[in-house]
Amino acid sequence: MNVRHLQIGCVFTHLAEIGTPVVFQVTPATSAQVTLRSVELSSEPAMSLHGYADLYGNPCIRAILPPGRSSFRYQAVATVPDAVDEADEAAAEVPPAELPDGTLIYTLPSRYCLPEVLGNEAWARFGGMAPGYKRVQAICDHVHEHVEFRYGSTTALSTAADVYQGRQGVCRDFTHLAISFCRALNIPARYVFGYLPDMDVPLNPDPMDFAAWMEVWLAGRWWTFDPRNNERRKGRVVIGRGRDASDVAMITTFGGPLLESMTVMSEEVTG
Repeated sequence: MNVRHLQIGCVFTHLAEIGTPVVFQVTPATSAQVTLRSVELSSEPAMSLHGYADLYGNPCIRAILPPGRSSFRYQAVATVPDAVDEADEAAAEVPPAELPDGTLIYTLPSRYCLPEVLGNEAWARFGGMAPGYKRVQAICDHVHEHVEFRYGSTTALSTAADVYQGRQGVCRDFTHLAISFCRALNIPARYVFGYLPDMDVPLNPDPMDFAAWMEVWLAGRWWTFDPRNNERRKGRVVIGRGRDASDVAMITTFGGPLLESMTVMSEEVTG
């Protein structure tokens, strides 16, 4: 398979009044499809950085932000397949009684994904459709058309039900809503967060940001769906997976430091 190369990374600048424990989740998860080189982690002033894997196996970095202004930087070159997300319109849903044990948690309500609240809507809109890949795609089509992408339209407290009512959000909101509909239909769906370059698509004029999409369990494996962009894309680099955004926050602080700035990098470079 042909491959391409991406410069990925991020820089966070914080202003803290006191030493503040923090967890960063910005380093890509281990993958057979994505390899990394020229990996650099740095901070100014220098912080002690400690890596660990969370409950879902996602790589995380612990540190303590010093009083005053500090910055944390991660960067790497990722080699990715020159191919769009895999798809199979014949992929079948798996009956609940036959689901693998490890997928059951992704059928349940979570902090932002509320299948019990949106269940009636899910069954009214999608319950009569033939189960399988095409039904999940129909969910993505509906979410993509129903919700308008708008920065600042939701908050850290906005649930999928709030987004469905307000009809505005960012990529995490699109994803929470689509996951909620899938779970309401007993289809395991999990939240995914990572780097997504503008590769072989029109360049987005907005500043680069982290991206969110979902993976859905069909025919014995996980499949990528993206209700925000609603198209199969190239160059996805997964950072973490979980029940929803609360499981894969890019920054978790144990205190109240000010995030002064954030820069995200995800662009193609020569090999």
